[in-house]
Parts: sequence; structure tokens; C-alpha cells
Amino acid sequence: MIGLGKRFSYAFRCFFSIVSNGEVPKDIAPEIVKTPAPSPDTLPPAAAPLPPPEKPTVADSTDRAIQMLALLQRDGRLIDFFNENLAPYTDEQVGAAVRELHQNCRQALENYVKLEPVIGAEEDQPVTVEDGFDPAAIKLIGNVAGRPPLRGLLRHRGWRATEVNLPPLPGTPSRSIIAPAEVEIS
Repeated sequence: MIGLGKRFSYAFRCFFSIVSNGEVPKDIAPEIVKTPAPSPDTLPPAAAPLPPPEKPTVADSTDRAIQMLALLQRDGRLIDFFNENLAPYTDEQVGAAVRELHQNCRQALENYVKLEPVIGAEEDQPVTVEDGFDPAAIKLIGNVAGRPPLRGLLRHRGWRATEVNLPPLPGTPSRSIIAPAEVEIS
């Protein structure tokens, strides 16, 4: 702590130095200017730690899943197809319907989600699953014995989303609607 006499001396020197030079004397500054430890609130924006990312709520996740179904229904009539009883139709009729459904749903998927294979190798080719693999990304099937590294045949490359560009959700409470009912008024 600085004594009272020294504080008056510093005050006068600082006053006249600031008036004449516009700055606090360099020999006094370290003694009178205490710099507190930086806190996240006082750091400049570039140095401030980022807040933790907001985790989507269950409602948001459900809303987004329903939104994706709604887009596939709107663009490709996917849910109508899944709910249709195909038994009365011939293979040729189903094939013709699937071709258009496939094209429209594929286009919708390409518009909103960018995908890449989890494993870039060709299917039915040998691959090695290394130790520390992510079980959410690679599912081991067949006669699984021992510890990685494991050798096997790639049966499915898997898919991962690298980018999702869904339109903003509507601000209405009816986010559970995948496709509205259509009523033709005559």
C-alpha cells in the first residue's frame, strides 16, 4: 500500500504530466495502476473463450427430423410411398413408381444434406479396422473375435453428413405436421 504523502506526490506529478504530455509518468504507472487478472468479460472478443455450443433440445431434434421427413414427402412423396400397399401392383408398376420417387428424394437429399462415405473403399473389398475405431461410425458384423486391428470385407461404406442446410423452421406450433391434408373445395 502506498502511503498518503507518496500518493499526493504521485497525484500532482500525474496531474501535471497528463496535462502537459497526456500520459502518466512511466516510473509511477506500475505502482498506481493495478492490472487485474483478465476475466472472460474483460478480454477482447478474439481472445475471449467461446461459450459452449448450445445443445439442441429434444424438441429441436424432433422438429428437425420431422422437417427432413416433410421435405422428402414434399419433394418425393416418400411417406405416401411407404404407406402404400404395393401388393396389388405389378413389379413393372412398382419399378416405374420407384424410379421417379428415387430421383425426387435423391434431389431433395442433395439439396439439404451433403453426405460422404464413412469408409472410402469400395464395397466387398478388404479393409482393416484399427484400434480406437468409433463404434458409432463402424459396425462390426459376422464372426467378430479378438481385438483390433481386425481385417474384414467392407459390406457397406456407411454415410456421414458433412453439411446440413435445412431451411429455417417455421415459427408455428404445428411443427409436427409432415404434410398438410389437402382439401379441394368445389
